[in-house]
Formats: sequence, C-alpha cells, structure tokens
Amino acid sequence: MSVKPAPKTIIVSNRLPVKVVKSAEGLDFQATEGGLATGLGSIYKSGNNLWIGWPGATLTTKEEKKNTTEILESQSMVPVFLTDEDLELYYEGFSNETLWPNFHYFNQYSIFDENTWESYKKVNQKFADAVLAECNAQDTIWIHDYQLLLVPELLRKKKPDLKIGFFLHIPFPSYESFRLLPRRRELLLGMLGADFLGFHTYDDTRHFLSSVNRLAGIGNDHGIINHNNRQIMADALPMGIDYDKYHQTAAHPETLQKEVEYRTAINTPQMMLSIDRLDYSKGIPQRVRAFEKFLEKYPQYQRKVSLVMIVVPSRYQVDKYKELKEEIDLLVGRINGQFGRLSWTPVHYFYRSYPLHALSAFYRMAHVGFVSPLRDGMNLVAKEFIASKLEKKGVLILSEMAGASKELSDAILVNPNNQTQMIEAIKDALEMSEEEQIRRMTVMQDTLQRYNIYHWVDLFMNRLDHVKKRQLAQKTKIIDEKTITTIRKEFKKAKERLLFLDYDGTLTGFHPDPQLAIPNDELYEILDEILKYPNTHVVIISGRDKTTLEKWFTGRRMDLIAEHGVWLRKAGGEWETITHLTNMWMSNIKDVLEGYVNRTPGSFIEEKDYSLVWHYRKVETGLGELRTRELMSHLKYLASNQNLQVLEGDMVIEIKSTEVNKGRAATNWLKRYKADFVMAIGDDWTDEDTFKAMPDTAHTIKVGGNQSAAKYSIFGTDKVRDMLKRLTMTSSKTSNL
Repeated sequence: MSVKPAPKTIIVSNRLPVKVVKSAEGLDFQATEGGLATGLGSIYKSGNNLWIGWPGATLTTKEEKKNTTEILESQSMVPVFLTDEDLELYYEGFSNETLWPNFHYFNQYSIFDENTWESYKKVNQKFADAVLAECNAQDTIWIHDYQLLLVPELLRKKKPDLKIGFFLHIPFPSYESFRLLPRRRELLLGMLGADFLGFHTYDDTRHFLSSVNRLAGIGNDHGIINHNNRQIMADALPMGIDYDKYHQTAAHPETLQKEVEYRTAINTPQMMLSIDRLDYSKGIPQRVRAFEKFLEKYPQYQRKVSLVMIVVPSRYQVDKYKELKEEIDLLVGRINGQFGRLSWTPVHYFYRSYPLHALSAFYRMAHVGFVSPLRDGMNLVAKEFIASKLEKKGVLILSEMAGASKELSDAILVNPNNQTQMIEAIKDALEMSEEEQIRRMTVMQDTLQRYNIYHWVDLFMNRLDHVKKRQLAQKTKIIDEKTITTIRKEFKKAKERLLFLDYDGTLTGFHPDPQLAIPNDELYEILDEILKYPNTHVVIISGRDKTTLEKWFTGRRMDLIAEHGVWLRKAGGEWETITHLTNMWMSNIKDVLEGYVNRTPGSFIEEKDYSLVWHYRKVETGLGELRTRELMSHLKYLASNQNLQVLEGDMVIEIKSTEVNKGRAATNWLKRYKADFVMAIGDDWTDEDTFKAMPDTAHTIKVGGNQSAAKYSIFGTDKVRDMLKRLTMTSSKTSNL
C-alpha cells in the first residue's frame, strides 16, 4: 500500500533567496538580503517545503545546471533556468517596461510589445511546469509578485483543487490605469486562479476588485469573488519586517563602530537619511529639490544639516534609468556647488549598496528618515528606520503614497508632489522636541513589533486556509445513480412529503421572453404523478409574479410562493403575505432602471407587486455584463439605506425588500407540514436561502455547477425532470443523469 507524501508548502517567486554568481573560479552561491527571504525562511527551510525561482544567473551548460540544481535542492530550493532572451523580453520587457510603470502610474513609460507578452506567457508556463513537477494535490502553493501573474491560473487548469495563494508586493493600480494594458483581462484571469489574493493596502485590494468587476465582468461581495464555481478572497495584508533582527543589529558592536566612523566623516550636527533603489517611482529628484529649496528658504540650517543619500544601482543599462541617474547627479552637484563649504557637504551621495551593519549605522545616526516615493507598494526602509531607533529618538518623513503610511500614521506624512509641504516637513522634523519624537516613535515601534514579518506570513496562511475551508464547505457533490435510488426509496416510504421546486432554470429552461417560458405537457405530467401520492405537497417557489404562477398552475393541487416569498398560496386557497410590505421605493428605483434600459438595447424591466427586475438576456454579449457591473454598483449604493437587497440572477438583476426571501417563505411551509421527506431544488443565488432553511435530513439539489449550500448538484433542467420522474417509478431505471 502506497503512503501519501506529507503536504508541503511551495513558495514561488521570480528570484530565489540565493543568488548564483558566475566567476572564473566557477559558481558562487550568495544569500540575498531582503524582507521576503527573511520572512519565508522559516517556511521553505522546514519539513519537505520548497522555494522555486530563478537562481540569478544565466546558466548555459548541462554541468552548470546540474551542479546548481543539486546544491540548491540540498537547501530546499528548485531552480527555474531562464535564457538571456527570457530575461530581456519577460523580465526587462513585459514585467519591468509594461507592468511596473503601469502599476506605479507612470503610463507614459509603459511599452506595449507583443513579443514581450509572448515571452511573459512562456516564462510563466516554465514556472508553472516547475511547480507541477514538484507538487501534490494536498500541497499549498504561495506565488509572489507581478512577474508571475499568470501562474495561478496555469496551475488551476492542471490541478483544479490545489490550494493557491498569491501576494502582490507592488501597488495594484486603479481601474483607470490598469485598463490601459492591452492584456488586462488575461492578467486578471491569471490572478483569479488563486484562492486567496493578498495586497499591501485596502486601496490596492479595492482597485483590484474594481478592475475584476469592470474588465472581467465578475462581481464580488465584501472581497469574496465567485468565479468558475470557486470562492476567491482578496484582502489587505500589509507586509512587516523582521523587527527583532533590525533592533538587535542596531546594538551590534560592528554597527556601533561604523556609526562612530560615519559620524566623524560627515561631521554635521543633524543628519537626514534617504535610501532607495534607483527607480523613477521613488521620487528621488523631487526629494533633492525639496532639500535644495529648504536650504534656500531657511538659510539658518546651512552647515547644520546634511542629507545622506544612498541610491542602490538598478537597471542602469535602461535609458530611462540612465537619464534618472544623470538628473540626480546634476541636482546633487548643483546643491553641493552652491551651498557646500570646506567644512560642510550638504548632500553626501552614494551610488552603491551597503551591507546590513552599515545600513544599520546610518539608521542609528539619522535624526530624520526621509522616505518620499511617488508610489510604492509598502517601502520597508521606513520600517527598518523605525526598528533601528533603540533610544526612540528620530523623526520619519513618509510619503502618503507608500503603503507603509497606512500603518505609520505617527510619521510626518507628505504628498511628494507638494514641494512646499515637503520643505515644511523637513523644518518640523528638525525642530521636533525629543519628547514628541519619543512619543511618536514608541507608537510606531509597537505597531511594527506586533505586525512583523512572521505575523504577516501566519496571517496570509490562515486566510488561505480559511477560504479553502469555505470552498470545501460549499462544494456540492454531483448527484449519482446511487443517491437518486436512495432518494426514491425514501420518497416511497415516507408518510408525508414536501417538495420545494424553483421554476425558471430548474423545471424549465430560460427564454429570451420570460412570459414564453410556459410549462409544457411533460412538466404537468411529472408534477401530477408526484401529487398522486397521498400527503404529498409540491411547492413552486419562484421569483415569478403571482398572476403568472396562478395562470400556469390553477386547477392543480399545488402550493405557490411568488416573488421570492412576497405572496403565498396553499392549494385551493387565497393569496396572502407573510409580512407587511411597502412598494413606495419602486418609483425611484424604476427611474434608475429606465436610464439603463434607454442606453442598453435589448434590456427591459419587469415590474412585480413588490420587486423590480432588470433583464438583459437579449443584450449584446459583453455590453450586458458591463452594464450589469455598473447597475449593481449603482443599486447597492441606493439600496444601502432603504432596506432593499439587490440580487444577481441568470441574466437578471432583481431589487426587493430585505424582509423577503425564499428561505423565510419555505420555513413557513416547513412549520405547516410535518413532512418526513423534504426536497428542495433550485438554480440561482435566491435559492440558497431555501437550501439554508431546510432541515439537515432534507435533500437539497443545486442546478448547475456553482458552489452552493445544497448537498448535491445536477446539470440541466432535463436532468431535473428525469430525476423527478424516477421518484414515482416502481423500480430504479438507468438514466442519463
């Protein structure tokens, strides 16, 4: 007997936490510094977990690849080898010249090239194949960042039940920016292969949901997206840092030694610190200009404060980045040339990277941390600066465009495009009292200590587990022969039977004109056969108006529930309502619906006693979905303070009172009869209330493949009718169910 392998977690990112460096002596393996590598180290290094990614070098020979694979696998890593062409087109091309500028709102820099898109798809498939070669059905896959947006769906196609999480480490742009991408829909559908999608901020999450809604035609309910019969959750989970690591490094003897060395070299009473990777999203020129104008406006600070600016080289071979570096070089040269003295350098500019202890020394020294990106997903430098302040003295100037600003509200928050505000922020920071500095720093340190990188990892995994459990709880089992035979036997031996049957989409198919979807002779015969059994009650529970239902089923011993529970009628009795309802709201909502009908050819309004329905079955494909998203958003806003609910059905949107639902009406019938056989069949979201109201012993059946509270699913109205026929047969017969 084979033993199932233990479930494992597979982390997938563009880069591995180890970098391979080629030299004349051979291959050198160097650990990469970074919050992600630190935080996920506790995952991929434990058990049989893995990290899959590019090793950081182009390896061409079989021997190089073999040796690299063996060494990395011994450290729980699996390499994905990329060619120079892959790096040029997939990484430098689509990832960094198309997605990066668009996601950071620099659309003027975005380049749209079909060749880079094809490469992006090809490399995403490489990563997916690498995961599929390593994963089992019970494994957890955690995919990271914008370079791998297609991987979730590629995995989902091959392994539909796989547990997949995705986290985006850069901002997700607003709909207005994202819609400019030529391949926007493919990217969204790629991401929706995940079960849980994490973003740094609520704004990022909101932008993603808006784009999914308006570009892919898929709505959501409080961050829960229903797509391809799965519930997908999107939520904000701001990434933290390894707080203790930075706090302890700040007290390390090597750090203290470097601090003394740097203080002596800079020799300025107050120091401001700026650390960035070279990128146009970081707002470096704007920051330097603000410092220049500060020295002009407040000359008393000349010779008293210096800006230490560390710029880490990045993509220096790309023209835009060359131009950016030249601009920074000129600005720094101009300031130092204009204001500098033999004993004082206004800007100490270093175009290089520094090891951790050196960075920590700069963090310790700085009176002011100056972090002002034009747009940033999180910005961990701001958090590292806070964590390194052992004496709790220091001030952080932080751009409100950085994700970190949502957590670090005790920093001095600035709009990096507002130079006047930046200048005054510098002055306020330099003049802030020690008491105020300590108060603010204490609050921010407490926040970062609690919401650290390990908390982030745990929270992400918990949310992923949560949504997967929700999926499993709502996953319906396709009804089979054995189940139908069991149901038939229970129906036969029951003393009293109660069947709740939805009409449209359940007993009969949909019709472009709802009034033409009338019962045919076959349906009447099926229902009549069921009703021949004594103590058997059939309840047609529909969104249809009472006049239509009465016309179709008068003369038959059938109970009727109309308009989702507004109107109730026992067989042969009079119509009644279970609640006191008003339709005063309908005229205002109808005016809104009329506006959408006027600009959506093929749509129309159905007016019932206590509800309104907007139909778009006849509308051009694409336009109907677009108008639906707009209308749903509009109606939910209007309904929020009017005690109304907006329901999305099959090519319809219905607005009715929150006091009315099929479940409440069905409960009324469950109380009237003491049935020992109960069945409910329905096809859309309105029927979920019916399923939830049923006793545990009831047979609940969902028509179609969507997730449901029903126990079973069945596909198509023909199969529903076939199953109902078999309830009354004297013996079980083979069917096409």
